[in-house]
Order: sequence, then C-alpha cells, then structure tokens
Amino acid sequence: FLLQNTKDPQTILNILNILIEVISVGGGRRASILVTKGGTQILLQLLLTASKDSPPNEELMVLLHTLLAKIGPKDKKIGMKARINGALNISLNLVKQNLQNHRLILPCLQVLRVYSTNSVNAVSLGKNGVVELMFKIIGPFSKKNTSLMKVALDTLAALLKSKTNARRAVDRGYVQVLLTIYVDWHRHDSRHRYMLIRKGVLQCIKSVTNIKLGRKAFIDANGMKILYNTSQECLAVRTLDPLVNTSSLIMRKCFPKNRLPLPTIKSAFHFQLPVIPASGPVAQLYNLPPDDESDDNDDAETESEIETENDDDKDRHFKNDDIETDINKLKPRQELGRPLEELKMYEQFFPELSENFQVKRPAFLELPKKESIKDSSLHQQNDQRNLSPSCQCLSQEIVKGLDRMSLQNSAKNDQYDGTACIITKESKTGLTTLACSKPCEHVSPCGSSLFEGSSVHLGKLCCTGVDSEEEDSRSSSSGEQVMLEVSDVSPVHDCDLYIEMVKTTKSIPEYSEVAYPDYFGHIPPPFKEPILERLYGVQRTKISQDIERLIHQNDIIDRVVYDLDDLSCLVPDEADVLKFNSKFESGNLRKVIQIRKNEYDLILNSDINSNHYHQWFYFEVSGMKTGIGYRFNIINCEKSNSQFNYGMQPLMYSVQEALNSRPCWTRVGTDICYYKNHFSRSSIAAGGQKGKSYYTITFTVTFQHKDDVCYFAYHYPYTYSTLKMHLQKLESMHNPQQIYFRQDVLCETLAGNSCPLVTITAMPESNYYEHICQFRNRPYVFLSARVHPGETNASWVMKGTLEYLMSNNPSAQCLRESYIFKIIPMLNPDGVINGNHRCSLSGEDLNRQWQNPNPDLHPTIYHAKGLLQYLAAIKRLPLVYCDYHGHSRKKNVFMYGCSIKETMWHTNVNAAACDLMEDPGYRVLPKILSQTAPAFCMGSCSFVVEKSKESTARVVVWREIGVQRSYTMESTLCGCDQGKYKVRK
Repeated sequence: FLLQNTKDPQTILNILNILIEVISVGGGRRASILVTKGGTQILLQLLLTASKDSPPNEELMVLLHTLLAKIGPKDKKIGMKARINGALNISLNLVKQNLQNHRLILPCLQVLRVYSTNSVNAVSLGKNGVVELMFKIIGPFSKKNTSLMKVALDTLAALLKSKTNARRAVDRGYVQVLLTIYVDWHRHDSRHRYMLIRKGVLQCIKSVTNIKLGRKAFIDANGMKILYNTSQECLAVRTLDPLVNTSSLIMRKCFPKNRLPLPTIKSAFHFQLPVIPASGPVAQLYNLPPDDESDDNDDAETESEIETENDDDKDRHFKNDDIETDINKLKPRQELGRPLEELKMYEQFFPELSENFQVKRPAFLELPKKESIKDSSLHQQNDQRNLSPSCQCLSQEIVKGLDRMSLQNSAKNDQYDGTACIITKESKTGLTTLACSKPCEHVSPCGSSLFEGSSVHLGKLCCTGVDSEEEDSRSSSSGEQVMLEVSDVSPVHDCDLYIEMVKTTKSIPEYSEVAYPDYFGHIPPPFKEPILERLYGVQRTKISQDIERLIHQNDIIDRVVYDLDDLSCLVPDEADVLKFNSKFESGNLRKVIQIRKNEYDLILNSDINSNHYHQWFYFEVSGMKTGIGYRFNIINCEKSNSQFNYGMQPLMYSVQEALNSRPCWTRVGTDICYYKNHFSRSSIAAGGQKGKSYYTITFTVTFQHKDDVCYFAYHYPYTYSTLKMHLQKLESMHNPQQIYFRQDVLCETLAGNSCPLVTITAMPESNYYEHICQFRNRPYVFLSARVHPGETNASWVMKGTLEYLMSNNPSAQCLRESYIFKIIPMLNPDGVINGNHRCSLSGEDLNRQWQNPNPDLHPTIYHAKGLLQYLAAIKRLPLVYCDYHGHSRKKNVFMYGCSIKETMWHTNVNAAACDLMEDPGYRVLPKILSQTAPAFCMGSCSFVVEKSKESTARVVVWREIGVQRSYTMESTLCGCDQGKYKVRK
C-alpha cells in the first residue's frame, strides 16, 4: 500500500506514524514481523524515492529513519540491503547538510549506527568522512542536546570497531580528543546524571584501542593515568561501576605487554630423551622449538569483557566440530594392536590366573573335605587349557552383577565384626612421637631456630585421620603386638619409612631435601572448611593495583629473591624479605620477585622438556612476621578460568602448627581471584595461537606465627615417595589369610623410577577345585590414576580406594570376593616427582598417547595398554575401566563415559537413522554412584566422544580394547556445592 501511494505524502506519513506507534507498543516481536513481511526493503525503497525530491520532505525523512532505526536491529541483513539500495549515503548526506537540525539528524544517526554494525558499511562510511563528522557533533560538557550526544557516541563507537576507521581516528589525533571530552564530562557531571554519555566516550576509546596504533596513542596521551585517576574517583559510587569496569578493561588492554622475566620459557630443568630410530614407531625426535618472539604486535581482537564467567558451559555444551560424527570411528572395534606372542610378556602380571594356593591353610579356614587340587599334573593341565565350562559358569552371575549391585547400608557396616589382623608396632618409627631435638639431615634447612630442642607428642600422623585416645592408650613399648581392626585404621604415616622411600626416588634436579608436610604427614583440620565467598570488586581492585605499578614505578622494588636459573642469587638477610624454596619432591617454583614491601610475584616452572603447562605449585615460605598481609601473585598460569574465582583457596601447612599438634593443610587466603595479566605468551607456548596472555592467581595471607616455615600448594600434595610408603604399609598391614594383595613393578619410567602395579582380591575360601576356579574366574576391574601430576586429588581418591578395598568393610569384602582389581595408582611418576603439572619427561600429555604409545617415550602407557590388550587376548576383558582425574573448573565428582547414541544426539546426525543398537549399561555405574555418593553429580556427567579426546585412555580402552564401561572420573579441586559435603558459612 505504501508503494502504491508514493505520490500521496500525507497518506504515507499517516501509515508511517501508525507503524511507529504499533512497534513502540508491541516491541521487538512486531518489529520482527514487519521484517519478515519485507518491511525493510519497502522502507529503503521509500527512502530512495523521497531523497530524489528537492528539497526532501523533512517530516517524511524523520519518520522513515525513525522506523528503520526501530526495525533495523531485528534484520540481520539490513546493512547489506542498505548498501545495495544506495541508502548509506542518503542518511550520511542528510546529517552533513543538517548539522543544526537536531530533530532530523537524531534518527539519521540512529540508522547510521545500525548500518555500521556491518563492517563493509563501516569502512564505506568512513571513506566518506563519517568519522570526522561525528567529532563535529560530540563535544565538551553541555546540558543541551544530550540525547543527540549519546546517539552520536554510540554511532562513533560502532564505526571505530573497523580497523580502518580506528587508524583514521588515530591519525587525526582523536584519541586525545576523546580523553579530553571524557575528563570534561567526568568533572562537570557531579550528580552523575549523564553516566551513559561518559560510558559512550569510553566505548569509543575501547574500540579505537583494539589496534596497536590506538593503544600507543592512548599511552602517549597519558590515557592510563587519566582513566586510573577518574576510575578511582568513581569507586565510592556503586552506580558508576560500568564506568570503572570499562576503564579497567581499556587499561588492561593498553597495559604494555611484557615477556616473563625469564631467560627462556622452557623448563629450568632438562632431561635428555632417548633417540628414536627412524625405523621405529615414532620417527621424529622430541626436541622443543626455540622460544619465539612475543606476539604483542598483532592487532588481535580483545577477549570477552567479562572474563570471570564460569567456563563450565564450555565443558557442558560441546562444539559440534569437535564431536566425532564418523560412525565407523565411533563403533568399538576390538584390536589387539600387538602380536599375541608379544603380549605373552604380560602373563607374569597375572599370577592369580594360575595360582594353586596349595600351602596348608589354618584349620579354622578349612571347609569340609572335597576334591582338591593336589596333583601337580592337574595344575599343569589347568595352566595349559582354559578353565572348564563348569568353572566358568560359577561366575556368570557375577559378570552381570554390576548392573544390579547395591552397596550395603551403613547399619550393616556397624554390625559387622571384621577379622582382626596382628601387626608389630615399633615406637622408634615415629608413628606416635615426632622428636625434633636435632635437625634431620634429610629435611630442608629453613634458616630458623624454630625446631631446635622441640619434642612434641603428635599422635599418629595419618593422611586421613588420627587415632583416638583409647587407641593411643593401647600403644606400649617397642615390640608389643597391637590388635588393630583393618576397617578402623588407615595406613599410618611413617616418617622413617618415608625417608627410606625418598632415597630410592630419582629426580631430574636430584633433590636432597624433603618438605616438612611430606615428612611429618598431616591430618584433616578439626573443622569443616566452607567454599570462600568472594567479595564484590576484588578482581577490579587487584587489577587496579597492577595498573598502579605502571603509573607509580618509583614505588616498585623489583628485586629477585629466588631464582632456579641463577643459583648464585643470594637473598639479603633482611627482616622484611620472605625466603622461598621449592627444591624438594613435587615442588614447583621457578622465580620470585619482590614487587612491594609485602608483595611478591611468583613464576612457576614449565613441565620438563616443555615450554608451558603452568598451574601446579608447591613451595616453602619462611621469615615472615605476624599481623601483616602478604600478597602472592602467581603470574604465569595458563587456563582461561579457575575455581579460584568461585570459592577455591590455596592450601597452607604451618610447621609451627604441626609442632603444636595440629599438622594440617588448611585452606587460606583472602582477596583471591584469577585474571588475565599483561604478560604475553609466545605463540609456540600457546599452541600456535597468537595474542594470548598469561593469567594471575593472587591471594593474601596473614601468618599466625613469626618466623614460621609454611608451605603453599595448589592442592593437597601427594608425592611418589608417599605412594611407595603407603603401598608398603598396606602390604605390611593386610591379613594374607583373607586378602590377596600383590605389588609388582609394571615397568621403569624414563628417569628409572618404578611404576607400581597392584592386585587386590579375596583369597579363595580353600584350595579346593571349585574355590580356585571361582577365584581365577572373577571379573577384572581395572583402575588407574595420576596421569596428570598436578591433579593430586586423583591420588587421594586412589588412596581411599586402596584403603577401602583392603578394609574389613562388608561391602569391600563383597567386592574382593566378586572381582579382581588391577590398579596402577600412578601412571606418571616422573611428572609427579619433578613438580610437573600435566606432562611426563617427554614433554607430552600421557593421556593423549594411548592410541600409539611409544615404549621408549611413554613406557607406563605402553605397558598399561599392554595389560589391557593381554586381557582382551585371553578373553578376560575388564568389566570396568576407570581413570581417576582432577577437575579445576567444576565442583563435585562426575564421570565421562563413551556412548555412540549420546554422541550423535549432540550433532545433526539422526541416531535413529543410523540403525544403532547400544547397551545402556555404560550409565549404570555413574547412576549407582549418584545414588550412594553425596559428592557425585550425575548432571555433570557426559558420555560424548570428542575428536580431541580420541587418544585418551577412556576412549581408546572403549574403542580398541572393547570395554563398554570405560570412564574418566573427575574429582573437583575446589569442593562440593551439593549434598552433605556442601559447607555453608
């Protein structure tokens, strides 16, 4: 109707007024309807027709532009349509010709703002002088025409997102103009009525500083100091937070990018890798590329303004391009991958399949006499053939048992009268008393007299609990036999045994010191530790303090107080300087720089033979005073987000508290946050991505004791020597009449450390044929942990698993009688020992090597996979495979599994059309855990197979070995926000 009445201006005006009123009342929904009806095209044609009149009808132009400004945001192609119809210059010329006619140019500017969202349009308008035109409209503080000022600023901000327009603005000196305008409005707007105009100016500065020239012009115009001072003046008014936040973002972006103050980003330690022959499975040499130059010269687009958004959505909502959609790759295919003759080497790790148990058993364990395996020829015959069908039938129900297994309730546990075991307890081992009358030669020197002449009764130091007074009263002189219930006592911490284990641990730096927490052991704190509630504005305050470094450089000390790269670096013996150390097992701290009197920048060491992976930290601090807040900034973290932004705290162990009978790791720190800093990462260290920055973990600690020795850690440390000690204690404490416990060395690591392999099951009821058959034919459950060294909680979960399986708990006894547990408690000993976060000594993530592990570079993975391949070859596939991990960006405990259908449901491929038949049994174990374990969250579980995870243990064991129930179990590094473990303040 409009097109048919172009010669009747009054009719057109009436219709346009009606449409404007309808859209104003109906909002975006009616605007969208108008767009779908072709309204944008019609209005542009009317605009083109009306522009041919001389002079154009002002009222008509106002109404057309007003209507286009309302429906434009709902039409994604309006920019292209306007350019094709030649409407861009019509609106621009109207503004140029009517600068004093504010009623006309206001809707024209609104339309230009919509057009400018299209980058091609923005460049085209820029060439026609629109940037210069905007600076004729905006200006110093004035109470007149503030609506026009606001729209002009929004239009300019949209135009300056084009790099071409931004360079044009810089060349004409407009950065200085924008800063002058902002300061003028800031000073005069004392009642804060024009905050939107002030924010509009900041948005223009933010757009122009997206390019390097803009950032340089901003620095040259003293922009850092201007925005810093104005934002500090706005802090007192909460409604001005948008101005403070935008100013902070601009300053962080313009903060000069620096390289880390290191001679190289490679690890301070190096390990010479074996040379792989060209004819071998891996023909390449694993040499690190040289350090490259910083990428701060790239005009990379800035990252999201809100950097503290939780990244959980990234884990929960998968990118379609990372999901495996090839059905052939998704369908499990059992492939041995290695010749059967080669796999026979793993037979030695399964002696339980041929064990006869012919040793005479105690009379009280013997059952009524039945046909027994006494004949050695029968033993040889059984070794040479598979078990008989009748024997296999004994465990048919057990194989299916997981799907319907229910754990016994706690009431039954309490009623159970477990069989006691007898152990010999020697007082000299330090289990009950820690005597520090003289410094231990194995313990790191701290330069403190704190421990001289101290002898304190601690009780048993145990990583999971401390004995009650009643149990302590049973302790007596050396050599006394003590009756202990396995179900009640976890393996105790033995200081002397730990030192013996340390002596056989091989590290690349050849550590000669032992950290106090590892030597002493620890107990849980006597109180529940809630997840920390983060105070409002903490991150903004910390960033502001970082910016203050640049502005007030005279206040910065900038003194190196610890440096692995320069061992000759001596810290002055001053009372105001903290002393640092990390030269002990699992320690990670490369360099410390004192920034202010009580503030320190800490730099973590890269994984050995790598140039990145910085997250795990473990170090010692001494020489502190009380009543002072010390700020620690770990400045070279790499993950884009962390639970430190959502309640997680670092852990601290005080030796003084340990001597006062409180040997606890406790969560400490205030003003904790995690944010992107101004230290740039090289593209090599960032996986080829340019323009990436490091992140800072910052926290403030006030110490309770003067001249204490304290340890800080990312999570509860669990060293390789601790594992060896715990396994030895488990072996010495278990009842061999009830529990079959075997510890083997699966292989040696690159550094020559042994990789333990543990077997746990129940002893057969007797040495009779049927009982031996039932024993041999129990299904296997295969568990592994600690492939990533920085995920120490995986070791603690594994420790709990081992202790539970070795206990007299009736459910544990039921599990032992039903299954054989093959456990590799630490897949990456070398990484753990040397303080790596993710890699082994090869500089690679071992959980990405399962498809084609190399026996020389990845021995633990190669042989762990070999064990599983051997089980597949002898038709004894594990019922369950589970790899224990830790998660830094989610709370609770959850699992990742493998499902073809659930993978397809996340893509555009119709799973039903693929004719897929899939056993839903992969969901059973997570479902059982969600019903029995308060910390387990079924909602966080996922069974999607991603391309980037196809070489992980979970996917390879599922796809190649054929284990349907193949899982990664993730445990939070932070805490729980559900169930009984959720702690509120």
